[in-house]
Amino acid sequence: MEEHFTETGLSHKEVVTRIRLKYGDRAKIMFYKNIRIGGFMGLFTKEGVEYTGYITDTPAANRKEADEKSKKEILSMTQTQKGSTIDQVLKEVQALKDQISTGPITEEQSELHHSLIQMRELLLENGFSVDYISDMINRLKREFSLEDLEQTSLLEETVMEWIGESILLYQETVTPSPRVFVLVGPTGVGKTTTIAKLAAINGITSGQPLSVCMITIDNYRIGARTQIETYGDIMGIPVFTAESFHDLRDKIEINQDQDLILVDTIGKSPRDFMKLAEMRTIVEACGQNSEIHLAISATTKDKDIQEILDQFEPFHYKSVIMTKLDETTRVGNLISIIGDRKKSLSFLTDGQGVPQDITRNVRGKLLEYLVGFNCDAGPIIKKLEKKYTRVWS
Repeated sequence: MEEHFTETGLSHKEVVTRIRLKYGDRAKIMFYKNIRIGGFMGLFTKEGVEYTGYITDTPAANRKEADEKSKKEILSMTQTQKGSTIDQVLKEVQALKDQISTGPITEEQSELHHSLIQMRELLLENGFSVDYISDMINRLKREFSLEDLEQTSLLEETVMEWIGESILLYQETVTPSPRVFVLVGPTGVGKTTTIAKLAAINGITSGQPLSVCMITIDNYRIGARTQIETYGDIMGIPVFTAESFHDLRDKIEINQDQDLILVDTIGKSPRDFMKLAEMRTIVEACGQNSEIHLAISATTKDKDIQEILDQFEPFHYKSVIMTKLDETTRVGNLISIIGDRKKSLSFLTDGQGVPQDITRNVRGKLLEYLVGFNCDAGPIIKKLEKKYTRVWS
């Protein structure tokens, strides 16, 4: 005969923890209700909860039948309780059958649930925004039952997968040759080094190397021209300089036989509207089929990221390249902001090495940077890779 139990406490977390400690996984929670605890002659009582369930060794395959049997036994036990009626109890059991056993949990049931509190703290630790966390917690409330919330590993794996799904990847389209790839962004985010890395992975280390050239219009920053020319000499990739709209257009015209033209631009402050407008005019020389990508450092403050995304919007950039990932320990804020703005990511860089410190595996790299998760990111990344495809011609 199955053993039934009733446990009371001041919070859901307290009662569920006590049940798990006493009975382990054999405890099956059937329903709970709000009660008043303590006090004297009806005074000074506190709000609490009372959980009712049973202990079973029944295999999962036969659990549904056992649950129905136990509900009937609990009903017969509760008929003698003061103030209870069979209709009230049946109504409560039916609601709990729909909401707890198999369905999503309610706001009241989940508000103080310890698993949701722990997940909220974990997401905060990773730097995710308040709105992002709120959306994630609300989704858990809709899709997880109380019993499912007790499975910590399942909870973490699901949340990590949802985070991965929120990371949009840049999907390339076929464009006429040559492909013109333009990198814009603020000063100091590593655009020149990123251009060199892109030249290397496409012109040297690729299984089918492309013919590549680099064009820089950053002739004002000390050492910028020398830096990119040095990279070009080492890799055997031609480098050209341009100083104006017409000069840049001419350089692109004479390199029409190349497969890929990489354009390095001058770093500009997002608050320098006049300089940004001048830069945009020069970049227009690259033509309508050019791809403009925005470089943002992973170390940038949240408000500054928002401002950069806004001020470079007139460039109609296709995606964001996140640089200097190795200089930060938290990526939740980046995922939150980029996801909230519906911007896609094409590359990540995490060091000065050329070409090794750049990757197209954006989603996998960011998930690996999450801290505090005890689940293995590997299988989740593979699952997402099968679900979503990336294109790089």
